[in-house]
Amino acid sequence: MLSPETETVTQARARIGQYIRRTPLLRSALLESWLGHEIWFKAECFQRIGAFKARGAMNAVVALEERGERPAEIVTVSSGNHAQAVAWAGRERGIPVTVFLPASSSPIKRQAAESYGARIVLTKTRQDAEAAANERASRGAYLLHPYDDDLVIAGQGTACLEALQEVRPTAVFAPCGGGGLLSGTRLAVERLAPGTPVFAGEPALADDAARSYRSGAIVSLADTPLTIADGVRTLAVSERTFAYLKTLAGFFEVSEEDILYWTQWLTHLLKCVLEPTSAVAMAAAAQWLAGQRSKQRVLVILSGGNIAPETQREIWATSRLDRLPGTPSATGTRSPPVR
Repeated sequence: MLSPETETVTQARARIGQYIRRTPLLRSALLESWLGHEIWFKAECFQRIGAFKARGAMNAVVALEERGERPAEIVTVSSGNHAQAVAWAGRERGIPVTVFLPASSSPIKRQAAESYGARIVLTKTRQDAEAAANERASRGAYLLHPYDDDLVIAGQGTACLEALQEVRPTAVFAPCGGGGLLSGTRLAVERLAPGTPVFAGEPALADDAARSYRSGAIVSLADTPLTIADGVRTLAVSERTFAYLKTLAGFFEVSEEDILYWTQWLTHLLKCVLEPTSAVAMAAAAQWLAGQRSKQRVLVILSGGNIAPETQREIWATSRLDRLPGTPSATGTRSPPVR
């Protein structure tokens, strides 16, 4: 029986339809011939602001307006796609946005949020940025969290919802940072394809969610993880997202080598710019598919395509395209999912 929350993702899709792009589903005949399975990619790199985060931010903003709770100002703390998404949503709806950022944040990411009209406030540390945002929220601004928000979760789930309207996979894979995308994905799957297993991919260097899943209690990292997948450098999931993550079919921890490998190969095969976080989901799918005896049809959610120049240089410092997918030496250590 469907839980009442599943309806929120269909409501979100209707609410934000006029603002977002219905992103394409991509396939690669070469990749499928090498791996022996059918692989569908939901390409959120073609979304507004270049990532799925636009969905959750816009859903939250418009839903607040529908409730008669239009904020006078929106504040957030993010150095990545969420900051851009909130800035874009605020601009579209005519609501001022302030983004608090630590001074160490990437200049190009600050510039991206600023280009959508956000006011950028730099602080010394991430902790200072969070404290400043909370203080501003205490004076009436609306603090829009990147994943610990039901409206954001429902919005993120519309990516998977759209995909499931076109294809019915045997398994779904998405990357895990704070858990908002996976929580929304779980809602969409329960709504349109109940019983389909949903798996998470997470960098081994940022394995707080996998450890939380394994232990049954939220585990927090002490410092920002040094994974190249900067979209999932969160310290911990929230109680809200953890409730969804506990219902997943499993977690796959992904090495940095695998992230680099699949970033290169997906960029090459799909002919689009993809951030390393997207490759985390594909690396997880490849690990799962390697253990399947029958042909599978999987859905891989590609989170976005925003890459800083320094990250791009690191990705392509050494070519990994001489090792074909599906061969024993193609990627790093294959590990069983955390269950």
